[in-house]
Amino acid sequence: MKKSLHVQIAVIAGIALCLTGAGSGLKAQRAPASAVQVGSTELGGVVTSSKGPEAGVWVIAETTDLPTKFAKVVVTDDQGRYLIPELPKASYDVWVRGYGLVDSQKVKTEIGRQLNLTAVPAPSAAAAAEYYPGVYWYSLLQIPPKSEFPGSGLNSCQSCHALGSKGMRTLEKEWGASTNSLDAWTRRVQAGQARGNMALTLGQFGPKALALFADWTDRIARGELPSEKPQRPQGVERNVVISMWEWSMAKAYLHDAISTDKRNPRVNANGPIYGSTEESTDMVPVLDPVKNAALQIKHPYRDPKTPSSLDLTHGHSPYWGDEPIWDGHTSIHNPIMDEKGRVWFTARIRPDANPAYCKAGSDHPSAKVVPLETSGRQLSMYDPKTGKWSLIDTCFSTQHLYFAKDANNTLWTSAGGPASGVVGWLDTKLYEQTGDEVKSQGWTPLIIDTNGNGKRDAYVEANQPLDPAKDKRVMAAFYGVQPSPIDDSIWGQSMDVGFSRMDQPGYILRLVPGPNPPQSALTEVYLPPDEGYGSRGIDLDLNGVVWTTLSSGHFASFDRRKCKGPLNGPAAATGKHCPEGWTLYKYPGPQFKGVTDPGSAEHAYYVWVDRYNTLGLGPNVPLAMTNGGEAVTALVNGKFVVIRIP
Repeated sequence: MKKSLHVQIAVIAGIALCLTGAGSGLKAQRAPASAVQVGSTELGGVVTSSKGPEAGVWVIAETTDLPTKFAKVVVTDDQGRYLIPELPKASYDVWVRGYGLVDSQKVKTEIGRQLNLTAVPAPSAAAAAEYYPGVYWYSLLQIPPKSEFPGSGLNSCQSCHALGSKGMRTLEKEWGASTNSLDAWTRRVQAGQARGNMALTLGQFGPKALALFADWTDRIARGELPSEKPQRPQGVERNVVISMWEWSMAKAYLHDAISTDKRNPRVNANGPIYGSTEESTDMVPVLDPVKNAALQIKHPYRDPKTPSSLDLTHGHSPYWGDEPIWDGHTSIHNPIMDEKGRVWFTARIRPDANPAYCKAGSDHPSAKVVPLETSGRQLSMYDPKTGKWSLIDTCFSTQHLYFAKDANNTLWTSAGGPASGVVGWLDTKLYEQTGDEVKSQGWTPLIIDTNGNGKRDAYVEANQPLDPAKDKRVMAAFYGVQPSPIDDSIWGQSMDVGFSRMDQPGYILRLVPGPNPPQSALTEVYLPPDEGYGSRGIDLDLNGVVWTTLSSGHFASFDRRKCKGPLNGPAAATGKHCPEGWTLYKYPGPQFKGVTDPGSAEHAYYVWVDRYNTLGLGPNVPLAMTNGGEAVTALVNGKFVVIRIP
């Protein structure tokens, strides 16, 4: 494969995609139907059913003969032809899956063979719907009228998870046996070690939340089916090769993965992929996609009193019983890779209470401006060449992280929630020269130039009224973070009430550090148009255009160059002073039952821009990980390309 993109999409599955203009998959589609050329490391043939050739269906080859469970997936062309390239030597189970079908019987085969396959049309609409992406089922959720809804809509971790999947839309047998589905849902959201977070999140919806979900599963149990059907892959969506590996552990989950340095995607070519397991374990999963092998590296922590997931209260699970399956201390949230192939993590290395140099009375330049009492997660770095870890204490909490293109290779971080009200960074050049984690770090509050004089002045706090002689602080922090490729600004995105539990909207923010960031940094804030809300994740293309995904079911861009009015002054505090900078694209797929607003039930986490055409769809292509649609969704020249993961 000449071009590939590595993405982590499921609990213990890693995936690589390949879209190529001259690859063997495309050659198979161009050849006559009777002459699919199959090489020694390939499988190919034609898929037909009682209706004739089946176009736009998946052919899956899976094996357990390798060090990891491995599968490759391709899509048939308009004549039902397929070719699976570059298969490792093994014995494979091969079958057909597609919309309007049920899975065909698995055929055992070796590589290097022509293998014609028989697809099985679904015997009923209900049987066909079992294979639909979760969002088609999730859209059956009956949303209350606006007059009854206390919040702004979708947000929180619904963006991260496909709530319409089989495991969510049907009740577990242990609980489903109850005559009262409301009771079953009450027990469901108290299961496992995430029960506290689930209770808090549902509590924001109000007392009708559980009844809403109980009604949803009841209607599905009675036979209600999605009102819309997904379309089979079309056009370039068929010219895709998906590789999947099983890695990590059954009791762990993956939050993110990294395979290269975004600034130069040639870094770590064909090298290992590193995952982050958040609360579930301290073991960092590592995948070798060439040898199809996986291993784990233990992430250390500095203080033996570092909190553990075992400290969380937990409830009975229908899958794991009373066992608390998470035992992580390090809460490894997000990994990135630097220009040397080293892996940096946002990870917890100690208890929350900050050391004295972070707090009031410290002479640290940032603490003099905004003292910080706690930090829930810090930083770490793993060097694969030496096998050594560096643990870096930070006064500020961390969630995501990314390098700026500056002389100091500054590592900018996000805090996750907005409560800290600061953005933090690490001067990695200084840190590597001195090993001094205190002097190498800094943070700044987010200050809007509301007095309009173009510089940072004394400011009023976020909960105070505007003062025409002063600037104003916004009590926000980054969730997503991305340095601009065109200037020295740092862009971020803050979460709204659905995630933060703070009564304020979610912003897109532009931070300009200035010569002395703790005292010179200025911030601009921008809100999407009213039909859009709940930004989750951020990236920038090579033109400096910001891309984000919205909980309203939109992919969105913000182009600051389109702003017509002043970007400072009193109006700048509203975030509504540049509506012309926004463009919203409704995600493919259905809207929620009873909702007439623009948007979709689709939900995504995270968003990336393929700046250098690593995927094969062209440079500067934004990608959303649309979990509801079980796809990588790309926006190419204003049109969506949906790469389903069957």
